[in-house]
Parts: sequence; structure tokens; C-alpha cells
Amino acid sequence: MSIGFQLKKIKENLKSSIEKALLSKTLVTIKTDVPLDINIYSLKASQPNREKLAELFYELEFKSLIKKLGLTSAVREVEEEKIEEQKKPVKYSSIKTEPHQYHIIKSIDELKDLVDKLKSADLVSFDTESTGIEPLNADLIGISFAVKPGEAFYVPVSVETTSSDSLFELEKKKKTHGIEIETVLKYVKPILEDPGIKKCGQNLKYDMLLMAKYGVWISGISFDTMVAGYILNPEGSHTLEALAKEYLKYQVIPISQLIGEGRFQRKMSEVPVEKVAEYACEDADVTLKLVDKLKNELERREQLKLCEEVEFPLVEVLAHMEFSGVKLDTDLLREMSKELDRMLDNLTHDIYRLAGTEFNINSPQQLADVLFKKLKLPPVKTTKTGYSTDVEVLEELAKEHPIAEKLLEYRQIQKLKSTYVDALPKLVNPKTGKVHTSFNQTGTATGRLSSSDPNLQNIPIRTEIGREIRKAFIPSEPDWFIMSADYSQIELRIMAHLSGDENLISAFRKGLDIHSSTAASVFGVRPEDVNYEMRRKAKEVNFGIMYGISPYGLSQRLGIPQPEAKKIIEVYFQRFPKVKEYIDKTIAEARQKGYVATLLGRRRYVPDINSRNRTVREFAERTAINMRIQGTAADLIKLAMVRIYDEMKKRKFKSKMILQVHDELVFDVAPDEVEQLKEIVLDKMQNALQLDVPLVVELGVGKNWYEAHE
Repeated sequence: MSIGFQLKKIKENLKSSIEKALLSKTLVTIKTDVPLDINIYSLKASQPNREKLAELFYELEFKSLIKKLGLTSAVREVEEEKIEEQKKPVKYSSIKTEPHQYHIIKSIDELKDLVDKLKSADLVSFDTESTGIEPLNADLIGISFAVKPGEAFYVPVSVETTSSDSLFELEKKKKTHGIEIETVLKYVKPILEDPGIKKCGQNLKYDMLLMAKYGVWISGISFDTMVAGYILNPEGSHTLEALAKEYLKYQVIPISQLIGEGRFQRKMSEVPVEKVAEYACEDADVTLKLVDKLKNELERREQLKLCEEVEFPLVEVLAHMEFSGVKLDTDLLREMSKELDRMLDNLTHDIYRLAGTEFNINSPQQLADVLFKKLKLPPVKTTKTGYSTDVEVLEELAKEHPIAEKLLEYRQIQKLKSTYVDALPKLVNPKTGKVHTSFNQTGTATGRLSSSDPNLQNIPIRTEIGREIRKAFIPSEPDWFIMSADYSQIELRIMAHLSGDENLISAFRKGLDIHSSTAASVFGVRPEDVNYEMRRKAKEVNFGIMYGISPYGLSQRLGIPQPEAKKIIEVYFQRFPKVKEYIDKTIAEARQKGYVATLLGRRRYVPDINSRNRTVREFAERTAINMRIQGTAADLIKLAMVRIYDEMKKRKFKSKMILQVHDELVFDVAPDEVEQLKEIVLDKMQNALQLDVPLVVELGVGKNWYEAHE
């Protein structure tokens, strides 16, 4: 194309767009004749307000800017002022000083008016009052609601409870003061079950389980203040009292003020309704006031999405899992108990024979006398009361004498028998015939769920006896099945993704045995030449690296000299250099920010990361390294649980999700839903997060948990 032609084209464009051209010229021309009400010279930069800057930079932890602008001494003064402020007694407001309007609903007309208020509310704060701390064994005595700060309503419920007026009088039935429960449920149930009416509360899982007993399945959970408090400060207290003090500078009525403490404690149903109403209304009111405060803080820390997509929906999932419960084969457990008794008898005879005397095996003092005085074994460590006989000591002594191995086996079997085989049948709920474990959503700093009554996270699965206990976990119906879905090597896969190490990622993408692949790399052999011992060492390194293992720690695990362990770690980092970069970067980030975060933004604070004490500092470093991996794994399975539950609910499945243990989900499955549920579980678990490596799920179906997992 010629230059002449181009100029001609430009000329034509200018002629046809003259108005646009003039407008463009006007828009880009700087106006120099605008009247100004200020003196231009007053805009000259002046000296900064060092006190204000120091206060702001201290709050935002701008350490490099503090140093660069020479504000270290000014910041130190701010820090000292803050410390002095913290020493001063904090003045809290309370129900005595804060204006409020708390109402007791005494009639059906008042209840109807309350329901109308709840229907039109943007957010409903609610709380239940009951006769006990275990929701499935407690009775409802009242419900409180709040829809605007400073005002709340208490609906006392008339239910039949048992009580005794004196130590020597038999328990008798009596009705609590209030509206008949059938009437309350008639008006309140549609509100609580309406997903369009958003609800908030403190520890809503309790309220959900309690109401589920009365056929009310709460929907529309929008905010749980306890869970929000946990996300903001995983290692702090998340009680309503603690949160109210921290965020509202408010002191709630302590529960002990109503029901007393210790042996003088009474049931809430025995407290005058006026006192219960005041306490219950305050709970709902304070919870409502906390929502905005906590939400703003979550937004500031970019953690609101984690709550809204994972933690808040999980409350409903866990409530349904706990309510569903797990059926146990108690006959099998009784037979297992007898078998374990026989094994313990045999071990007792073996231990007496090896000791050359009979003694109380469960007495640390008598055992220490036998091991270190009679048998003359070398003491490993001491305690305040003498020589230690703990597991670590017995494992060391097993190299010296066969009695130590027998003692370890004895203790393991005894613990399994007392903690699970004998204890589980006692935990079966007589009304449902099932065990209803409690899942604690706010109990770990990493985000992992824990369980209690019973604690199913600690059933040992590395021993055959431990695995046998799983045979007692059976479907709820004779023709149903148990399904198990377990993430394979999830933490190693997350480490590969977070580090971006090409060699690790490649091994996972090819579907290789990661421990054999690592062994081949570290020991410089072909994959087919990797032997059992090499793979064992590589496995310890793979998992140890995630916990910031030291050469000493690896040498202890593998039973090898420390220099050899150090060499293995060095070669590992040479083969997987980006893993070392990930570790160094994570520690540096933790030092700078004071916390580490998962892929979804869950934080763990590590204040000791800059400690001058080497032991304390190194522990904090190991915590930081592991948190991003273990915390992301926790986020991953929680996200999968929420999505699986939502899909099962949408399809109106009869099957239930009943357990979560580490990286495994367990389901009670109707026979006609097995194949559909398999597809759902695999899809939701494998696609919960998009990583650079595939997520692999091992899935099995059987007539008990053992069969499904094998």
C-alpha cells in the first residue's frame, strides 16, 4: 500500500469525523484557566506526621517501610502504649447498661405477630434453650429470636420434663411454663425450614440437632458466629462470651448465674421463665450484633468466601451426619471383646515368663522394677517418679529384650479393647439404636475436623485388630451397603501443586507409585530396581518433608546414622528443588506476615516464627510448612462434603453421608442408589479443587466399613 493512498485515506477520515476529532482535541487539552481557591505553593509536600505514620504502619505491620523511613523508635513508643493500654482494665457494657427491649411471648396472638416479623426480616438470629448440652438427649424449653439490634423475643415452650425437689425424693414429671410445643412448632417450623429466610446463630449445629428431634430441619443458614470467630482466630476462644467481649466490649449473662455450678447446678427447665427469657433474648441479640462486626473482619482478611462456600454450609452437613448416626454390630463387638481377653491372658503369661515373676503389668512402678532392676535393662529416660516405661522407651528396649515387644502388644490390645470394643456399645443411643459421634468444626488449628463420643479419628488402621473394629460399623438396613471414599496421598499431591515441582507433578500425572518414584530419584536407581527398604525410606522422607523433618528426626524414624539421613534429605532437595523453594518461601512469608494461609485463605498464626529461642522458632517453622498442606487438605474434603451433600439433597436420596475420618468419607447407601452415588462422590471429590496434579479417590462398597475400605 502506497504512502499517497494512506494519506488520502486519513484525509477522508478526518473530513467525515471532524466533530469527533475536535472533541478528542478538547478532551486531551489541559485546561490552564480553571479558577483555583488554593495557593499552588501550599500543595508542596510537608514533613510527615511521624506519630500517625508510626501508628498506622505498626497496625499494618509495614516492617520494611518502618525501617526505610526511620520510624523504628516511634513505632516502639506506639507498641509500648498499646501494651500499657492492654494492662488497663477494660470496661464492658452489659444488660444493665445497654438499652434493650426483650419480650416473652405468652399467647398465640403474640406468637403470630412474631412470626409476621420473622417473615419480613432480612436476617433472623435465633437460639434454643434446652435441658442439656447433648442435643439428641435434651428437651427443648424455649426459642429466642432477634431481627434488629436491641430487641429480642423469647418463646417459652411447655414440655414435660423430669425433676426432683430434694436429694431423697424420686424424680417426677412436670411441665415447663410456656406455650404447648405442638402450637409453637406449627407456627415456627415453616419459618425455620424456609431457605429464603436467612438465619444466623452461635453454634447452630446444636440448634439444628435439637430441632431435628422435633421434625424441624432448619434451612437458610447464613452466618454462624462461632464458626466465624474460629476462622478469624483458630486457636482462640469462640464462645459467645469471648466474642462479645472482643468485638462488642460487652459482658453477656454467664450461664452459671442461672443454673449454678458443680453439685448445686440445676436444669434450665427449673429456672424461672423470666430469667431464662432475659438470658435467651440476650444471646439472640448479641449474636445479631456480632454478625456485621465479624463479617467486616472476614472481608478485610479476605476470608468471607471461605466461610460462605465451605464453613457455613458445612454446619448443616455435619448436623445431618450426626443426626443420621452409625449402626453398630454390638454382637460382633462382644465376641471381639472375649477374643481380646484371651489374647491379653496369653500375653500376660508370656510377659510373666519372660520377667521370671508375676507383677501388675499396668503399674509403671512395678514394671520399671522388673525392667531395670530385675532384668537389668538400660534405662532410656527418667521422670519425676523414676524410670519411664512409656511407648518410646519400650520401642527402644525392644532391641534389647523380647519382653518389651510383648508389653507394647499388650498395651495396644488393652487400649483397643477399653477405648473402642468395650466402649462403643455403651455409646449406642437407646432411642435410635445408633452411635451419634459429634464432629467438632472449631477444634483444630489446621481446619481438620475432629470427633468425640466416640473419637473415630483415632481408630488404629495400621494393625489388623484395629481394622477389625471397622467390621462392627454396618448399614442401617439389612439390604443396604457401606461405601467408603478415600483421597489417595492427598497431602503429597497438594505439596506437589503448592511447590510446582516438575518432577513430583510429572510422577503424579503419570500415575506412578510416588514413593517408588521418589526412591528411584533419591537413590539413583531405575524404578524397577527399587527395593522395599528404599521405598520405605523414600516414604518417610516424602511425609517427613511436609512436616519440616530434620536430619535427626529422619535418622530416628529410619534407624540410620544422622549423616546418612542428612545426605538423603540433601539428595531429595536436589531432585525436587522446588520443594525446597516452597519450604523457604513459606517460612519467609510466615516471618513477614505472622501467618500462613491455605489455597482457600484459611489462616494459621505463627507468632513464634521470629522467636530467639531456636527450639521454639523451629517448631513454628515446621508448623508453617505443614499448615498450608494439611489446611488445604482440610478445605478440600470439606468442600467435597458440601457439594456431595447438596447433590444428594437435590436428588432426594435415601442414602446418608455418615462419617468423615481424616481424608475418608463414609456413606450408608440404599441398594438402588449405589451406582448413582458412586458417580456423584467421585465427581465431587476429584473436582473439589483444580490442582496441577490429578486427585485420586479410592472407592469401595461392602456390607461393613472394613469391607468397603479394603
